[in-house]
Parts: sequence; structure tokens; C-alpha cells
Amino acid sequence: MSTARLPYGRTHRVITVVIALWMTAVILAGFLLTIPRLNILEESARNLYFHVPMWFVMMIGMIVSAYYSARFLANDRVIYDVRAEQAALVAVVFGVLGLVTGMVWARFTWYVGTGKWWNFDPKQSMAAVELLILGAYFVLRSSIDEPRKRGRIAAVYNLFAVVTAPFLLYVLPRQMESLHPGGEGSPAFSQTDLAPIMRMVFYPAVIGFIALFWWIYTQRVRVRLAERRLDETV
Repeated sequence: MSTARLPYGRTHRVITVVIALWMTAVILAGFLLTIPRLNILEESARNLYFHVPMWFVMMIGMIVSAYYSARFLANDRVIYDVRAEQAALVAVVFGVLGLVTGMVWARFTWYVGTGKWWNFDPKQSMAAVELLILGAYFVLRSSIDEPRKRGRIAAVYNLFAVVTAPFLLYVLPRQMESLHPGGEGSPAFSQTDLAPIMRMVFYPAVIGFIALFWWIYTQRVRVRLAERRLDETV
């Protein structure tokens, strides 16, 4: 097993500090900068800085996981299976956070006063299905004891999971009426576009969340490799 190309020591500490400062600036700007008063959305529009980047991170995590699954199928190196597993794990975490922030956003804007937490919006529902598909990857892994067999079967399934994402998250929801931009009848940013002041926070937020994903992912890979080494010595 190897942790090659993962930064260590001073380099890692510097990167950690930069990400922490970057995300702190994004959060402060997200809550403090004045934004346009959009109908229904009002101050809740600030959730755009967090909700949308979380979904971007989930997609990136799935792509990274599928990439390493393919590499594991090609040469059976354990490090690739570990990276695929941990990237998928972090992707699920950000996906769940994206789903929850979307539920809260809808609950206190479009559905305020109705008591609804779940409204079966097409993109919301498809995102939940995608998370279930991704969650099944871990159920599958836990059902197989032999490491090499587990890695190869999970890798094949993981490639299937990533292929479903574009259809469930982008193609199908765009064919139906939805609260989300791009869907028919959406009252959100597809009509008003994103104000320049919000772009100043949104794009750095996307970069910051991707960097945060990378940091968490690399830490998870180190932890998992350490656990495997410990298991091998017991």
C-alpha cells in the first residue's frame, strides 16, 4: 500500500491553513455581504453559496471514486480501492448535506406555512435516489469478506452508479416542472440570473468546497490505510 502524492508535513499544514482561511472568508462574505432582495427567497438566497457547491462536490467525489475504481479493475492495487471507497464516502456526506440544505431552503421559502419538509420536487427526489444508489455501494462492500473480490465487484458497481448520476440529476429533472433552475416553471435563478455581488461569493465558495472535499478525502485515505496496516499486523 502507498500514500504517494498525498502531501505531508509542512506542505499539508500550509494547505490546511489556506483552506481554513478561504472557507472562513466565504462563510463571512456569504452571511455579511448585501444581496438582492428576491421575491420569496429574500435572505435565504444566501443558501446558494452552500447548497449548490455541496452538490458539485458530490459529483466530483463520485467521479474521483469511479476513476479509482477503474484503476483498481485495471491493476488490483489496494490504494486505488481505498481511494475509491473514501471518495465515495465523502461524496455521500456532501450529498446528504446538499439534500438537507435543499429541504430546509424549500421548507422556509416556497413551502413556508405548509409544514412540508419533502415536496417531491423532481430534482430533490432524483437526488435522493442517487444517494440511495451510492449508499448501496457501501452495503455491497460490507457484504463481501474477501478483499480482492470485494474491491472488484464494488468497483464495477461504482462505475454503474456514476453513469446514472447525469441522468438522475440533470437530464430527467430538466424535463419536468421543478423549483430548481433549468426546470420548467422554476421561479429561481434561471429567471433572475445571479447578481454580480453573489457571483463574488458563489464562485469562491465552489472552489473552497472542492478544496475542503480534497482535504477531507486525503485524510480519510490516510486513516483507512492506517487501519488496514493495523489489521494486517494483528
